[in-house]
Amino acid sequence: MLSIIASAQLEKYPVVEGCETTTNEAIEECFTATVSKTVITAINLPDEVVKDNFKGIVNVVFYVDRKGKFTVLYINTPYKSLKEEISRVFDKLPNATPAKYNNHDVEMQFVLPITIPLNASQQINIEEKTQTVTDNFSVIQKDENLELIKPDSLQLLEHHSQLNVSYTHQSYSQLDYYYNKSQNSHTAVKPYIYSDVANYVDLDAQKSSLMMTKDTWLGKKFFNEHMLQVQGNDYWFTLDPIVDLQVGKAGTINTFNNTRGVRIQGSLGNKLSFSSTIYESQGRFAKYVNEYAESIAPAGGNPAIIPGRGIAKEFKTDAYDYPVATGYLSYTPNKFLNLQFGHDKNFIGDGYRSMLLSNNASPYPFFKVNTKFWKIKYTNLWMWLRDVRPEVTVDGVFKQKFMASHYLSYNVTKKLNIGLFESVIWENSNDRGFDINYLNPIIFYRAIEFSTGSRGGNAVIGLTTKYRLNDTFSLYSQLLIDEFSTSQIAKGNGYWANKSGFQIGAKYYNAFNVKNLYLQAEYNTARPFTYSHNVPTLNYGHNNQSMAHVWGANFNELVALARYTKGRWFADAKIVAGKKGFDIEGDTASYGSDIYRNYDDRNADFGVGVGQGNTTNIFIGDVQVGYLINPATNLKLFGGLTYRNFNPETISTNFDKTNTTWFNVGLRTDLFDWNLDF
Repeated sequence: MLSIIASAQLEKYPVVEGCETTTNEAIEECFTATVSKTVITAINLPDEVVKDNFKGIVNVVFYVDRKGKFTVLYINTPYKSLKEEISRVFDKLPNATPAKYNNHDVEMQFVLPITIPLNASQQINIEEKTQTVTDNFSVIQKDENLELIKPDSLQLLEHHSQLNVSYTHQSYSQLDYYYNKSQNSHTAVKPYIYSDVANYVDLDAQKSSLMMTKDTWLGKKFFNEHMLQVQGNDYWFTLDPIVDLQVGKAGTINTFNNTRGVRIQGSLGNKLSFSSTIYESQGRFAKYVNEYAESIAPAGGNPAIIPGRGIAKEFKTDAYDYPVATGYLSYTPNKFLNLQFGHDKNFIGDGYRSMLLSNNASPYPFFKVNTKFWKIKYTNLWMWLRDVRPEVTVDGVFKQKFMASHYLSYNVTKKLNIGLFESVIWENSNDRGFDINYLNPIIFYRAIEFSTGSRGGNAVIGLTTKYRLNDTFSLYSQLLIDEFSTSQIAKGNGYWANKSGFQIGAKYYNAFNVKNLYLQAEYNTARPFTYSHNVPTLNYGHNNQSMAHVWGANFNELVALARYTKGRWFADAKIVAGKKGFDIEGDTASYGSDIYRNYDDRNADFGVGVGQGNTTNIFIGDVQVGYLINPATNLKLFGGLTYRNFNPETISTNFDKTNTTWFNVGLRTDLFDWNLDF
């Protein structure tokens, strides 16, 4: 008997070879009879099964996915050799035409009982176990004859929505492998949208393979599912508590982070999705993080800005309280366009870092338009930023500024992608507000900047490339140009205004034929005074943080990463080594590392080079291991060790050589990157 353990109210069963011309009424019987006979006939019983004179029924749980591929989920037999043989047979089955519901391809799962000794002429009857369904999403029930409870991954409704996949480098290093295998994908603009990811990877199948067998409501919610899910005919939403609970030790400092929050996501129809996340947090970090957070403190008396999060107030005597809220609306009117309006972060690039636009700074309001057709993806992004330094704050109100960016991604060949980038920052000078000149989605910002006045804005341009050597190896690069003089470049005299940044890197998926081993190496550099301006607020920053590389300017850096996953377990290792030139204490000149300083205060016009000033060598090593508790919410248990060596050439009262060893453990809903490697 072939039993269905997950079924939609189907319009059509899967269609296998030989059943193509069968009428709808007979497709069900033809499918079960054909699959059963094909499988049973092809099985070669292992010697140990024959020798033991085994007699009984082996239940095989398998599914036909939305691409028609047969995949075995479970085989209830103690014989490893028999499991391997049955899996071999299923692997060789030709793809079927997938099942249909509402004219959409859907996944369908079955149980095939195999009686041993084998008998190819077994009579196959069909018994439908469930008929529970909402729209395209089916629910798997427990089969009484199996030791299996497997929630259908299609219950993770976000996989079929216009929501963003939360951007963390760890999770995207896995997604990028599937994008890299495609001949017409665009990987630079992040975060990705679930509906786009579905074109490259079956997240339902991925998450399904991680589901645990849990009988209790609490067990299912904690290990497999969203805490609350409400679904109607044309809408749904989920609600999850989120946490980031960490305790650790860094030298004499007892570190901690205590984040509690809630996340609400949902969709209204198929085209409009929404997300909102609210965090309430308190924390104390390693000394170098605390000192940096206080060095970028805003006007108004608050003691710090937590890097990548936001403004903090005092908590007790030596810790910080920092609330954060993010959210957005995502609307896809047709297959070409996606529109988003929200308060969050964006990233452009294929690297661990970005020289163009990164997720380093605090969240900000934005409006984004993604247009995708043929071999082109074009992104327009408008952002509302703030300068919170005391010198530009008026009557307690932070200085408002604006940023507009364009990024054109073009797949030149099946292997080569190039991208063109331009961005401009302007302020509310002469009460012009959000300048309508920069609303034009197809312009050259340098021309607009010039036409609005010599100090009307600060524009940069960039070029990116990505070359896919094969399915597992790719190269990428970025070139950013802030200002340059071709005549001075030819002279090679270290002219200060040749302001630029550069990145080159490589990614290796399933490295050395080890499944799920990811390796990455990357080199980044930015010349002094890059991203800075002589108008105080026209720097390339927000909330006293860089909108590009976390190190600002006047540096070079090498990053090496290794990531490995096996089931729910993961391990990450990272090395960052570089050189950065800081300003010299007691010297009033700027050496070009602080993007918030006026470049008119520069130390020299010529002979300017990377690392000038108080040259400092920085080394960071980081190792983390953990366990994914809930794939639906990305809840992780982890432990980590970070070592940081900070070695300046000139030691002063406020600038000293330090060695930091920071150990911490925690439980975290992993929705964003902590960029603390500075």
